[in-house]
Amino acid sequence: MSIETTHTLIVGGGQAGIAMSEHLGAQGIPHLVLERDRIAERWRSHRWDSLVANGPAWHDRFPNMSFEGVDPFAFAPKDRIVTYFEDYAKKIAAPIRCGVEVTALTRQADGQFRAETTGGVILAQNVVAATGPFQKPIIPPLVPAETGVMQIHSTGYRNPGQLPEGAVLVVGAGSSGVQIADELLRAGRKVYLSVGPHDRPPIRYRGRDFVWWLGVLGKWDAPTVAPGMEHVTIAVSGAHGGRTVDFRDLAARGMVLTGRTQSCVDGVLGFAPDLAQNIARGDANYLSVLDEADAYLAANGIDLPPEPQARVLGPMPVCATDPILSLDLAEAGISAIIWATGFALDFGWLQVPGAFDAAGRPAHQKGVTQVPGLYFLGLAWLSRRASPFIWGAWHDARNLAGHIAARG
Repeated sequence: MSIETTHTLIVGGGQAGIAMSEHLGAQGIPHLVLERDRIAERWRSHRWDSLVANGPAWHDRFPNMSFEGVDPFAFAPKDRIVTYFEDYAKKIAAPIRCGVEVTALTRQADGQFRAETTGGVILAQNVVAATGPFQKPIIPPLVPAETGVMQIHSTGYRNPGQLPEGAVLVVGAGSSGVQIADELLRAGRKVYLSVGPHDRPPIRYRGRDFVWWLGVLGKWDAPTVAPGMEHVTIAVSGAHGGRTVDFRDLAARGMVLTGRTQSCVDGVLGFAPDLAQNIARGDANYLSVLDEADAYLAANGIDLPPEPQARVLGPMPVCATDPILSLDLAEAGISAIIWATGFALDFGWLQVPGAFDAAGRPAHQKGVTQVPGLYFLGLAWLSRRASPFIWGAWHDARNLAGHIAARG
């Protein structure tokens, strides 16, 4: 089998890989993008049917192309996001090969990288790992399979009709968990939602989208400031025109909230007594954004309509003041558990010494590793808070392209 060569190999054909291709192309750097499935596959087959973007279309995009046919202040549906990336790849003539998986990447004695792929061997001077942060779904090994309850990760959920009749427990109250739980509640299901620590920004305030506020307040550019900050859960939703997540409202509509799911013994789940604390923490985060927004407007002499009702919080729900600490799955009629519990990175194919730290995490500074020619792109907090988002990955890719160009 012949060996192919390229200057820079990009692994992953999602938003990060496409952004990287654009900037390398603009620099005149020969490159190749390999995608094991299809362009933007995560949006196609790892999301539920009704998913929309959590940010408005004017913001959740690349700078050089708008969402055609989508109101700038609306939230684009997932299928439209897929076509956006497909159209963008065509626009920039990205050299993407779909259906080709990198099974092993090593570094040769001469400094070149050798990629073993399902389509043959490729040698490259540089490699950008652009596979993103949502690689390996995490399902905590708490509930034994013999319990007889259907268990799926949020990536496997599609719609309420997919689940067996009965109540549903959703574990995890970030964007995915909250939106799925809300959809099930609207479908007439009995829903339990296990809520952990979280932040919950207002979807809009004083006539401006929350993404606008995060920008003017400098929060998109915030670096990681403390160990574990990259794992803070954000409860935000663009569903139904975009609404601020309010756990009090969910409880008032009939959803049963619990604290963090901790254990399962003989079909009985145990929950931490932390629900009220977690809701209060989310409230504090929410109100802090309003405080900063008001201070910013005052300091800059900007007149936007006041919104005092945004600060009105309802009473703490009974399920928080008198929390459920244990729940018998059978007695509660729970037939399915949806684990909205995040992802782990999976770089089993990247077999280059020095690419990872002692804990197995990618070792880099803003995407640049200590291994000459090896880069990461699209990861959470790669350079700042915005890094895993569409436009954030675009800006990180521009920086890495400059680094690659400087290498010659």
